Amino acid sequence: MSDEILTPRPVRDSQSEMAEIVLPNDTNPLGALLGGRLMHWIDLAGAMAAHRHSRSYAVTASVDHIDFLVPVRVGDLVILRSSVNRVFHTSMEVGVKVFVENYLADTSRHVASAYLTFVAVDVNRNRLKVAPVIPETDEQRRRYDDAGRRREIRRSELERRRRASR
Repeated sequence: MSDEILTPRPVRDSQSEMAEIVLPNDTNPLGALLGGRLMHWIDLAGAMAAHRHSRSYAVTASVDHIDFLVPVRVGDLVILRSSVNRVFHTSMEVGVKVFVENYLADTSRHVASAYLTFVAVDVNRNRLKVAPVIPETDEQRRRYDDAGRRREIRRSELERRRRASR
């Protein structure tokens, strides 16, 4: 890893949005979006923000808890918005918020939110230092602070599992 000084970047530089139309192949026999398909889209949306911020390859290290709040049906439009919440040396916490839009009824509902941790790597899969992120709004500062607390929870849970497996 290089010890070069990296120029901090604002959260807005990482903000990403992707849209998917739910097709029959994306659903279960009841016509609802498969949870695994949504998790895949969340991972992709998170990776877009991580790539934009780190300007490098980024691999998924963890995904926090996901609740599916409302069903998503065939023909619905799924909107995924992501941004880097905080940087920790070589890793980044990325938040992804998912909405479903029914463009016929002109409605939008919150479907799910998730926090993912990505690690920046080079082509040889060596970890890379990541530039700090600069939160500019009150909401971004709250997410930045919350990311620090979530990191401590993740670390303590990982340590607990390591001790339990011995």
